[in-house]
Amino acid sequence: MPVATRETSDARIIAHVDMDCFYVQVEQRKQPSLRGLPTAVIQYNSYKGGALIAVSYEARKYGVKRSMRGDEAQEVCPQIQLVQVPVARGKADLNTYRNAGSEVVSVLASKGRCERASIDEVYMDLTEAAEAMLKESSPENLDDIHEEVLKSHVLGLHVEDERDAKREVRKWLCRSDADYHDKLLACGAIIVAELRMQVLKETEFTCSAGIAHNKMLAKLASAMNKPAQQTIVPRSSVKGLLESFPIKKMKQLGGKLGSSLQSDLGVNTVGELLKFSEEKLQQRYGINTGTWLWNIARGINGEEVEGRLLPKSHGSGKTFPGPQALKTISSVQHWLNQLCEELSERLQSDLDQNKRIARTLTLHARTYKGDSDSHKNFPSKSCPLRYGAAKIQEDAINLFQAGLREYIGFHNNKSQGSQNSSWGITSLSVGASKMVNIPSDSSCDLSRQGDGLTEESPLSSSQAFHSWNENGTTEREAQPEPKRIHAIPTLKAVVKKNTAKEKGNCSILELFKNYSDQCTSSEKQHATNAQTGKTSSIGSESNYNSDSTCNQVESLKEIYCEAIGTNNRGSSSTQAVEGRPSWSYRMEEIDPSVVDELPPEIQQEFRAWLRPLKRPNVVKRGSIITHYFSGNKN
Repeated sequence: MPVATRETSDARIIAHVDMDCFYVQVEQRKQPSLRGLPTAVIQYNSYKGGALIAVSYEARKYGVKRSMRGDEAQEVCPQIQLVQVPVARGKADLNTYRNAGSEVVSVLASKGRCERASIDEVYMDLTEAAEAMLKESSPENLDDIHEEVLKSHVLGLHVEDERDAKREVRKWLCRSDADYHDKLLACGAIIVAELRMQVLKETEFTCSAGIAHNKMLAKLASAMNKPAQQTIVPRSSVKGLLESFPIKKMKQLGGKLGSSLQSDLGVNTVGELLKFSEEKLQQRYGINTGTWLWNIARGINGEEVEGRLLPKSHGSGKTFPGPQALKTISSVQHWLNQLCEELSERLQSDLDQNKRIARTLTLHARTYKGDSDSHKNFPSKSCPLRYGAAKIQEDAINLFQAGLREYIGFHNNKSQGSQNSSWGITSLSVGASKMVNIPSDSSCDLSRQGDGLTEESPLSSSQAFHSWNENGTTEREAQPEPKRIHAIPTLKAVVKKNTAKEKGNCSILELFKNYSDQCTSSEKQHATNAQTGKTSSIGSESNYNSDSTCNQVESLKEIYCEAIGTNNRGSSSTQAVEGRPSWSYRMEEIDPSVVDELPPEIQQEFRAWLRPLKRPNVVKRGSIITHYFSGNKN
C-alpha cells in the first residue's frame, strides 16, 4: 500500500525525463534507414507475428497500437517495418536497450541528482542547479533564450493563437513579478531543455520531460506533450491538472486500491478525492494510505529523488501464454536454467563494473489450475543469493518446488518430467535484489587469498574454504586454473546480515592469509622433528608456537565455514586432504582460550561467534596429562 511522505516546505525542482519510443529509437540508430518510417519493435513469438513492445509515432498515425500482434499491425499499416528484439537463450535479450539507457543517464547526471526509474525514464532533482542559476542570472534578465525552451508547454498558460505560443512562454519565463517558486521552475525549464539537446547531440535520442515541484507531478507532465517536448507545472495549475485526471491512471492506483475508490467511494478522477476528509480516508484505508490519498488529491508528494544511477535489482523472466504453459517440473527447470544463466551474467557484470553485490534471490510465477482454486496466486519465494549460475539454478528450482507444494497443496515429490494436468505456469521470473556496494577501502580482498575464486562461483565462501591441501589451495584447483575475479568483496561484507553492525574492515580471513605459509612450514618442521626424534614435549612452548598455531588456524577455518552456514553438497569441509590429516571441529569443541592468541583486532569478531555457546568446564588445549600427576596436585 502507498505510504505518505511529508513534502518539504522548501521549493524543489524535479524533472521526469522520458525517452520517446525508446526501443524504436535504439533500432533506428542501428539502422538509420528506418528513420521517418512507420516502425515497430516486436519480441520473438511465433503466435501471429510476435508481440509489439514499441511503436513509432509514424506508425501510430496509421492506427498501430502496442496491444496488436505483428500480423495485425501489418494489416493496419502494410508498409510498417517490424524489427525483432535480439534473442538469447530462447527469450528476448534487452541488454542493447539497457546500455543505451545508461548513455542517456550519464548525460543527465551532469546537472543534478538522478534516479534511474527504468530503462527509458529518469527522475532528476535540479533544485540546487536552479537556485544557482537564479542567483547568477534570473530568467527575466536573459536576452537570449533558446528556441527549445520557448517550445515548452506551461500548464495554465492561455494561448489564443498557437503562432504566439513562444512569445507567451517567453513572457511567463521572464516575468519580473513572478513568485520564487515560478522563477525556480523557469530556471529548471531552461536546464532541462539544455540537457535534452545534449542528449540528442551525444546519443541521437529524443526525449520528453515534465518539470514540477515533486516527482508525482513531473511524471504526469512528461507524458502530456510527446515527442521531444517538455511541460511545466506551476503550483497554480495543479488543481486544474488533477481535477479531471482519471484515478486509475495515477501511479499505485491502477490496481485494487483504485478499483476500491471507484466502487466504494464513487471516485473516478483524482479531483473527486477532494470531497473526502483526511479522517474519512484514514478510516477506510488506514492512516498511511488515507493520508497519502488526501495528499495526492492536492498534488502533495514528498518522495525524494534517490540519487541512483544503477538499477535497484536485476531480473530475468519469460511468459508462456495459452498452450505454451509449462506443465512439467522438467520444463520449468529447463527455463529456470536459462533465466538463471542470464541473471548470473548480469550480476557478474554489475559486480565487475559497479562493485556491487545482490543479497536476495526471488522467484515469481503466474499459473492456472484446473480446479476451483484457479484464483489463488502462486506464492513468491525468496532466499539468500549465492553467486554462480549453478548455485542460482539450484536455489531457483528449490524455491519453485516449495512454492508449487504450497500452491497445489501436495507434499510428495514429483519425478522429473512427470505430467501434471492440474497446473500450468504462464509466467516465470527470477530476480536479484538488495544490492549493496563493496567497500572500496576493504583490506581483505579475496582475490589475493591462496585459494582464489572462479568466475563460476565468485562469492562461494563455502567452497573457498573446504578441502585445503598443503599448498594452500582447494581440491577444485586440481583442474585447469580458471580466470580470477579481480573485484571481490570481503566475505564478512557478504555474509553479515543487514542488521549486523559493522565492526571494521579487518576479518578473520586476514589470519588465514598471514598464517598460511607459517602453517605449511611448521608442518614440515613437525614431520622432520618426528623423524629425527627431536619432538618436544606436548605442553612445551616451542611446540605450541609452531604446530599448535597451524592447528589453530585450521580450526578457525572450520569454525568460519560453520558460522556462515556452509552448504557443500557432496563434499565435506572436514574431509581429509591428501598429505594432511582431516580436522573435524564443532563450535562447541573449540576452547575459547585460543581466541587470546589471535591478533587483537579480530578477537572481538571471533568472540561474537562463540558468545552464544557457553561451554562448561573444559580443559584447555595447553593442558597435558602430566599436569594431573605433578606434585602440586592434592
